[in-house]
Amino acid sequence: MKSTIKEIEERFDQDVDRFSNLETGQQTTLDAKFNMELITEAIARRYPNLKSVLDVGCGAGNYPVKLLQKVSSVDVTLVDLSQPMLDRAMERIQGVTKGTVTTRKGDFRTLQLTENSYDVIIATAVLHHLRDEQDWQQAFQKLYGLLKNGGSIWIFDLVYQRDGQLQEYVYDHLYGEYLTALKDEVYRDHVFAYIEKEDTPRDLIYQLDLLRKVGFKHVDVLHKHLCFASFVGFK
Repeated sequence: MKSTIKEIEERFDQDVDRFSNLETGQQTTLDAKFNMELITEAIARRYPNLKSVLDVGCGAGNYPVKLLQKVSSVDVTLVDLSQPMLDRAMERIQGVTKGTVTTRKGDFRTLQLTENSYDVIIATAVLHHLRDEQDWQQAFQKLYGLLKNGGSIWIFDLVYQRDGQLQEYVYDHLYGEYLTALKDEVYRDHVFAYIEKEDTPRDLIYQLDLLRKVGFKHVDVLHKHLCFASFVGFK
């Protein structure tokens, strides 16, 4: 049995500090700091007059904080399961934007959010919690509907390889080596265990195809390193 939403919420309630570091990002993800800079700089260049951002699964607010170093007067809506994460994100972001900051506690799939309202949606290390095919499609459709025409979604997440032998090499071996180097084999096994318990990621091609299927006009890959990828879809 996979983790329930409540179980995921409770784990993240206890992990706020790890998600609050701009210098490292979330260390269990490959190239976390690089992707934070890549995505936020790309958004700032693509939308010099950016007005509204929705961050789903915002954690402690690293991406909006980084983005607001590049653009100002942005209205930011933060969504997360964890109230402690939202509290930390609000505290950090209120001091760096001239726009409004709104927090919404809950699952973005079921929260009432206004359609056609956002220039940009940020979804980092969150979509891997989606479950079956219907869940993935409905979530992508909802995210598409929340964007203004010309808006875009920016995703950075864990991805799987379609080929089983490649998955074993890329994930179990190479990513496992990375986690071991961060601390030790016990830590590697701990991370692998909670990924197995909590997450149901999909491969990159599946997600790019699904973005197109729900209506995004074009999609692009920003970066892929082993089992993590960043990519974008434009409405």
